[in-house]
Order: sequence, then structure tokens, then C-alpha cells
Amino acid sequence: MKKQELLIPAGDMDSVKQAIHHGADAIYVGGKNFGARKFAKNLDKEELLEAISLCHLYGVKLYVTMNTLVKNKEVDSFLEQAEFLYQNGVDALIVQDFGMICLLREKFPNLEIHASTQANVCSKETAQLFYELGVKRIVLPREMTLEEIEQIDVPIEKEVFIHGALCVCYSGCCLMSSMLGGRSGNRGECVGSCRLPYTLVKDGKVVKKNQYLLSMKELNTSHRIQELKQSSIDSFKVEGRMKSKEYVGFITQFYRNLLDSKQKKEDLEEQTEQLKTLYHRGFTEGHLFKTEPKDLIHSAFPNHIGLEIGKVIAVTKEKIKIKLIRPLRQQDGIRFLNSRKGMIVNYLYDEQKKLTSFAQQICYVDNKIGLEKEDIVMKTLDYSLIKKLEQPLLKKIPVKIEVVAKVGSCLKITIYDGIHSVMQTGEIVEKAKNYPITEERIKEQVEKLGGTPFSCEDINLICDSDIFLSIKSLNMLRRNVVEELMLKRIERKKDCPIHEVVFKKNKLEKYVPKMTALVHTEEQLTTCLELGVDRIYVENDTLYEKYKKYSQIYYLLPRSYPYALKKKKERMITPNYYLFEKENIALSSYELNVTNIYTAHYLAKYGLKTITLSVELSEEEIASFIKQYQETFGGGLSFEVLAYGKVENMIIKGNILDLANMASQNYLIDGKNRMFAVYFDGNHTHVLNNQVQSFSCEELWTHQVNVRFNFYDEKKEEVKKIVKNRQEMIL
Repeated sequence: MKKQELLIPAGDMDSVKQAIHHGADAIYVGGKNFGARKFAKNLDKEELLEAISLCHLYGVKLYVTMNTLVKNKEVDSFLEQAEFLYQNGVDALIVQDFGMICLLREKFPNLEIHASTQANVCSKETAQLFYELGVKRIVLPREMTLEEIEQIDVPIEKEVFIHGALCVCYSGCCLMSSMLGGRSGNRGECVGSCRLPYTLVKDGKVVKKNQYLLSMKELNTSHRIQELKQSSIDSFKVEGRMKSKEYVGFITQFYRNLLDSKQKKEDLEEQTEQLKTLYHRGFTEGHLFKTEPKDLIHSAFPNHIGLEIGKVIAVTKEKIKIKLIRPLRQQDGIRFLNSRKGMIVNYLYDEQKKLTSFAQQICYVDNKIGLEKEDIVMKTLDYSLIKKLEQPLLKKIPVKIEVVAKVGSCLKITIYDGIHSVMQTGEIVEKAKNYPITEERIKEQVEKLGGTPFSCEDINLICDSDIFLSIKSLNMLRRNVVEELMLKRIERKKDCPIHEVVFKKNKLEKYVPKMTALVHTEEQLTTCLELGVDRIYVENDTLYEKYKKYSQIYYLLPRSYPYALKKKKERMITPNYYLFEKENIALSSYELNVTNIYTAHYLAKYGLKTITLSVELSEEEIASFIKQYQETFGGGLSFEVLAYGKVENMIIKGNILDLANMASQNYLIDGKNRMFAVYFDGNHTHVLNNQVQSFSCEELWTHQVNVRFNFYDEKKEEVKKIVKNRQEMIL
């Protein structure tokens, strides 16, 4: 059975150290820029260098996340940061942006690249594209089942999340935060819109009110670890760069023991309870093990709820009486589940209302939060566990040492860590005149490695009898070989070639922009045909088959679906990455997140002729984009922009809201009374934005950009009005 990597998150240097010393094989961190966790503490340049050295000293790999979408004005800074990390020995960069992946592969050929989960590699065909790009590893979406993962038989490493927070939407596909508040999840600024309460309305009737309908439970696969170990997964990833250093230390050792088969069943149950006090919003085994939609969501609570330890059985203004089913200690944190009020137990009282530091049956706490009625008691902070986790745990690297001490020759000490061997020589060994040094004393001195990362697991002495050695010289030689071994272990990569990337400029030819439309209904389709819309995109197989005789009709492939290419049609537009030329696909939808000219260029190299730009670009950025592209690459590629329509804010695996067919009128309503249309297509739940995105067609047409309309529930007359208005603006 192959050794699978345990990959641990770290938001700061304290967490890096916790992960190292508790058994991580690899750690991923973010720098101050280009990481998808912008609000984590993250590491500055000096800390990144320290992290690389410390990880390599202990034989741990360090990956750095540069997994945001990159805009044109940021490309130089992105490459500068990548080069800094490349030359200083980072083991890999985790990248989302397709253009940056391609550019990094050309510019820094020996830099290992991992395609981030935001790259949305949902199928074997997409994995094949990234493999041919030279990407070493793909981080697979949390929506994939173990069975689907096994079907990706491409010779590329596969990394899978096994624990931590779950996004309800496919990563890299969520625009909710961006559309509502201008803070893009694809650029590390997500505000957690899925953790807010919503009301669900079906055909005008409220069916669920003010619940956390999109808030996913915490992924926990600890009880299925044996199945995971038998899979083709190469790296088991834990989420949590926003979590505390204590959480990082605990979760690292938790899964280290599981992977090394050191965890007994009773220990697993006990440690799962401890884990619940560190972070717990309800646990789920997730899509990996085909969990039902109803068991993925915790609709009552969106955040850490802790471990149930008892219930309130009486309340006064002064005291809260609790009947415990698990122990409670002074300084623990508790929350009363239904009232959602919490406190630190500064004073704990026994059944006789006398102060105590520990209780396990009946106890009292001060009612300093104004609790008014009986409730369930949850422990949200285990003080003794936190204090235990705060104690330093130092990992030791086992080494073998050999000492050769022969009269008339130089003293030699060799140290070997299983990979590196270091030998140094010292003073000439002399015959003892009075008091010869004993082998026991030599061994005692050489094994003194307490202040180093090493521990001696075996020592071999090849020594003459009756010899004299200076203790001072022996100690100095031991320190020298240890220091040299440390330097060898943290040695930077030497082979870091940097290639100049030269782009060929194509001839710029005049282009006549087109009008395109995505339609959901037959009425919309026939109306667009009447109006002479150049290309009409449909998602419905039946609708496509009925109207495919018209050359304007294109099939929009299913998004984030492992078997999308099984639905191949004569004319297609894609929201997914493929070897486009091989699959006879020439058009891409806005879901490919094109925010810089290099992404457009490399997508064209793989066969695309028309690319829809990201909906996160402003009109000003679009105009600048077209100008820069033409100045750098010339012509040969046309661009499309969503000029009208409701953006798809989320695509969610499964029927998460228990919706009927698309003919029903379903809405989510948030706390600001904004209404989001939702529908289920048979595989995915779609959440549309509450407002229509609308750009000036006249301005876009000036820049020779195709203008696209997204129609959802518009009727014939409304479609006519929208299209004709835009046609008049253009003409």
C-alpha cells in the first residue's frame, strides 16, 4: 500500500510549528497576496523563508497558495512572488488561474504546480488537460464521490479534502459574495454568504423561514479512513487556515494516528468528543461517501456549536442549574444552544452551591448572560485541552552516528539521517598516558543531541583502547556535524532555471461582433430566432434536439459534472476546461473565470475561438482587457461579455433545497429581503443573483465584443424589448 500524504493548513508560523511537530507530511500556507484566505493572518516574506527552512529541516513539504484569480495589472506582482518562492525552495504552488498556471509552467520549468480546487477539475477529461500542461497535482472538488475520483485514471497526483469546512457551492464557481458586496471569493475575499439565514419560497408559499439553508456541516471522514487509504488518492487534505494553532496541532495528530493505524476505536470516540470542543458545526462524511442532502446542511446553526454536556434544569436571575452528562471545569466555555448565549465559566459551583473547579453531575454557574429558560448546554471550549495543546511538542529526527577513534589518525564522527550523511574529522587521537577515555563516556558525549532536532537511535563506536580525547574537542566535532546535517536538510533548490516567454503576435483582422443569448424556455428560444440572434445557447437536451437544425443553436454543456462530455453535441459552448480542439469545442462560457489576457491566450492555444470574459470584470476593465490583448497577441480570438442577465451565483451538487422542476417558481430570500431565483436541473441546484447585470452594449460593441443575454423567466415580449433595445443602441 502506497504512503499517502497528510496535508495540513497553517495560517501563521505558530500553526506551521504545530503541524510539523504533530506529524504533518506537508503543510500549505498563504502569503500576504494572492491567497484565497485573504482574512487569515498569512505569512510575510521573512516568515515564508522561515517556514520553508523549518519544514525542510524536519522533512516536511511546504506548499504556498497563490490560488486567486489574477487581473492584468497584477500579473507582474504574481510572477515576482512566484519567482521568490521558486528560488527559495518552495515545494509547490497551489494555483487557480489557468493563465498563470500555463505561464508559470513555461517561465519556471522546475516549479511544481498544483491545480487548486477552485480550478474545478471535475472529470477525467479536465484532469487530462492539466496533466498535459505539466501540472503535478489536482486538488479535486469536495463534491466528488470516492467512486468518481477512482475513475480519474490519469497519471496525475490527486489531492482530496478529508476534514474541515465545506462550501455549499463548487469552489471557484461561487459569485454570491462578489455579486452582493463586491468582495470576490475567487480573490480571497469571501464574506460567507452561505452562512447567513434564508427563507425558502416555493410557488409563493413560505416553506422554510429564516434558516441556515446553505450552511454546510463540517467534513469529518475519520470513521472511513480505511476506505480512503485503499483509494488512489495521493494526498489527504485538511481545511483550516483560519483555525487556531491548537486546532491545527490536534487535528494533525488525530489524522496522523488514524493513517498510521495507531488509533483504537475507543480512542477515536473520545478524541472526536474533544474535537467537538475545538470546532464543530455538525459533522458529515460529505459527498465523498454519497451523503444525502438533508445530512449535509445544519440549518439551525451556522457556526461552532461544541459538544453537548448536559441541560439546564432550573434558572434564576442569579444562578443556572445544570444536570451534566459530561464533565465541566472552571474556565471552560459553554453555550446554551437554543438561546445562543455563551459564557466562560469563571466560577463553578457544586450541588451545594460551593465553589469547585470540577463537576460531573449537578452544578451551578452564574447567570451573567440573562438566561431565562431551560436549554441544552454545549461545551465550546475545553480549557484543560487547550492548556495541554499549548505545551510544546518537539518532533525528533532519528539519526545514526558512527565514531572512529584510532591512535595516530584523526577522530571521525559521521551522522546519517537516512538520506544525508555528514562526516567531519577532528584532532589526532593520542595514546592515553594516564586516564584513557571510556567508550561509555564517548557515547555519552556524542549522544547529547537534546537541543537539536535529532535523536540518536543507534551509535557505532570503532575505537582503540587506552586513548585520550579532549571532551571539548569531542563536543565541538559533534556540534559541527549536527550543524552541517541541518544545513544539508534545509538546502535550497539549486536548479531553478528561468525561461523568457516570448509570444507570437497574430495579425489583427476586423471582427464583426455578434449577439448571443442563453435561454431557458422554448418561447425564449423561438423569440431569439425571430429576432436574428446570432447564437442561442440551451442547457436542455430535448430543446437542443428539437431545434438543432438551426445553425444558431448551441448546447451549453453541464457545468461541474463528471460526465458532461457524454452529452456532446454537434455545436457546443463549455463552462468547463477540456482539451477543446480534441473535443471540437470552440466557445467558452463565463464560468472559466477569464480575468487576464494570458488565460485567454492559453485557452486559445488549446482550441477556443471565442471566450466569454469573467462577470467579475467591470466595463472599464473589459475595455482595457481587449486593448491589452490586441497589443500583446494581436487577433485570432473573439470575446463575449454578459451584457444582460442574472448571474449564476452558485452551483450546488444535488437537490439541496428539495426543489421541484424548473417550471416551479422558487426563491431564497435573505435578511435584506433580496430574492434569489433557485432551480434544480436534475443534477445541480442553481442560485441566480437577485439583480440583473446590465452593461452598455454600445460601449461593448465599440470594442468589438460579442454581447450576451442570459434569459431565465422573461416572457416573449420582455425578450423582444431587451434585444431590440440593445440592437438600437448598437445601430
